[in-house]
Amino acid sequence: MESARSNVGVQHRAFVPQKDQNFSLGAATGIPVLLGRAAHFPNIAYRCVQPSDLEILQEIHEALFPIKYELEFFMSVVHGRGVVAWAAVDTGRSDGRGEQLVGFITARMIKASEAEFQGEDILGYDVLKADRNLLYILTLGVVKPYRNFGIASALVWQVIEYARRISSCRAVYLHVIAYNRAAINFYQKNTFRCLRRLSKFYHINGHHYDAYLYIYYVNGGRPPCSALDFAAAAGSFLKNACSSLLAMLYRLRNENRSKLMGP
Repeated sequence: MESARSNVGVQHRAFVPQKDQNFSLGAATGIPVLLGRAAHFPNIAYRCVQPSDLEILQEIHEALFPIKYELEFFMSVVHGRGVVAWAAVDTGRSDGRGEQLVGFITARMIKASEAEFQGEDILGYDVLKADRNLLYILTLGVVKPYRNFGIASALVWQVIEYARRISSCRAVYLHVIAYNRAAINFYQKNTFRCLRRLSKFYHINGHHYDAYLYIYYVNGGRPPCSALDFAAAAGSFLKNACSSLLAMLYRLRNENRSKLMGP
């Protein structure tokens, strides 16, 4: 299977998030599902990906993405083998064939200390704690007739809500290829922050491309300290230390003066 590193970022298409979407929380199949409806597609529902989705998932990935995924990847997705995945389905088909899968998102949980980059690049000193995890978005897609109606945003928030419910998870992150302006705008509108630009991160068809690392912090996760943050923290520490030292010297002087003066 192609690594997630070489895939993510090429895959993300242009989606405009729906504003003010409200969700109630469900827990079907043991994985939380935010239950909601897209305003322009009231028959759209969200659920976990299941084994019966295998064939359609393969077809949509092949249609949307330039990279061919092996069967192993799809089997991991539909059976939950190290991958969590949600689907957007149209339940209002008039042909009597039941629901139709029209969108999906897949992700996997990794230990911050075992990420392909240095963990401190995302979490700073928090990565030194062995139980810290990160949720990495692998693929996200919506079929063309259903785009630009908030479905992709709803799928992303399935992942964020899942990450929030796992106390050890500190962030949801992904990579976006530098020229994919639509994907960049999409994640910024969904309040992801760009942590850094990665030079020559992708190698596609003989060419190198930069990527952006986008991240959404959860459960108290924080970005690493910049040089300016470190200097500010050091300055604050020195200021407090000096204040404490001066207070101690003042107190000692008064005590010595009291001893010299006697009762």
